[in-house]
Amino acid sequence: MSKADLGKQPDEVAGMFDGVAKHYDRTNAVLSAGNAYLWRIQTVRAVAPQPGERILDLAAGTGTSSVALAHSGAHVIAVDFSEGMIAEGRKRHPEIEFVQADIEKLPFGDEEFDAVTISFGLRNVNDPKAGLAEMYRVLKPGGRLVICEFSKPPRALLRIGYQAYLKYVMPLVAGATSSNPDAYTYLAESIREWPDQGQLSQWIRGAGFIRVAYRNLTSGVVALHRGRKPVDAAVLASVAKRKRVAARTKVTPSADDNS
Repeated sequence: MSKADLGKQPDEVAGMFDGVAKHYDRTNAVLSAGNAYLWRIQTVRAVAPQPGERILDLAAGTGTSSVALAHSGAHVIAVDFSEGMIAEGRKRHPEIEFVQADIEKLPFGDEEFDAVTISFGLRNVNDPKAGLAEMYRVLKPGGRLVICEFSKPPRALLRIGYQAYLKYVMPLVAGATSSNPDAYTYLAESIREWPDQGQLSQWIRGAGFIRVAYRNLTSGVVALHRGRKPVDAAVLASVAKRKRVAARTKVTPSADDNS
């Protein structure tokens, strides 16, 4: 796979991540100039895990974020669609429960989790809106959604510099640090093709979440998105009705951003 778009083939993307699993965390640290660690701290703080909670960590990779979330005493389930990532994660973190699964078809019941989080993985889902719908489904009413994802720096000069980094610098660094440099060509392209903060916020609202907001990290190179599943029964029923209508008419639903 050399060209990124929003119609990814899951088997191809999973195979790509199988190939980078062994050195994935090291390469990320180098490519992000150490910011990956800071982004992880901010994501964990946004999730605010509590002892005894059930937390779903999607696109968990080797489980680095899952371990950080589990330090609170929460029960964390790490999900990834890459067999290689899962194998590496189980080897490194045997205390974490890993599940290999497709985010569009999560093998969990309705309303099982207090929080769902995904870091740098929504871009790689074949249908991101379907993935968001699954996150909504498995969350308990009042449950928390936290998405950490690459985004678009709002300042034009920084945005131009960032695009140049993705095109010219990232492939060189990946070539020196990754076990599969070609995979990072795809990753760079997927970042460039990914929608901005406002559009992703619309998708999150469209899935039924309320209290949707985002905060830029590293000047907007990354954005931290949040949302809540409604608690009010009337709101939940309204969202479910809009989704049924949308499914019949093939129109994406929207939800009021009420708290």
